Amino acid sequence: MKSMLAFLLLVSASLCLNAQPGLHFPTRIYIVRHAEKETGSDPVLTAAGRQRAGDLMCRLRHEQIQAAYVTQYLRTQMTADSMRIQLHIDTLHYVADTLCDDLLNRIRAHHYTGMTILIVGHSNTIPKIIRKLGVSDYPQANIPDAEFDNLFLVRYKKHRAWVKRSKYGAPSQSSAPMH
Repeated sequence: MKSMLAFLLLVSASLCLNAQPGLHFPTRIYIVRHAEKETGSDPVLTAAGRQRAGDLMCRLRHEQIQAAYVTQYLRTQMTADSMRIQLHIDTLHYVADTLCDDLLNRIRAHHYTGMTILIVGHSNTIPKIIRKLGVSDYPQANIPDAEFDNLFLVRYKKHRAWVKRSKYGAPSQSSAPMH
């Protein structure tokens, strides 16, 4: 019970801090799930996944992305490779975990205030990342396994985090319609 209370206090404090100015947080954060992957423990992208990675670069090439955050898995790194190579941006690694603490600590440490970054994550971490970035009312459900075409944008306005979801590239097989 004590550990649950401590966890809730930590999360609440984190959410409050995220929306405050002066904490060296980016102004815009794009978040995508890695592109379509082969099977296996650390698979590479399929041909469709490589196409989607190129589509992501085309979609974000004019957004002035300063850095891409990727996990230790090849599928996230390969999803950001086109951007890294063609836009000459840094690729920074974070540990994929369900608390997202490592990611947030790394973003804060790099001082991207007023800039734009990209985070490439996983179906089970993206909703948690969005919530951890301060969008407390974002649904907690994982992204469906066959859905790869979502592009999330977290922005900060008037000390509050907002998220906008759009689509990019070819529609995924089980992609949810936009409302």
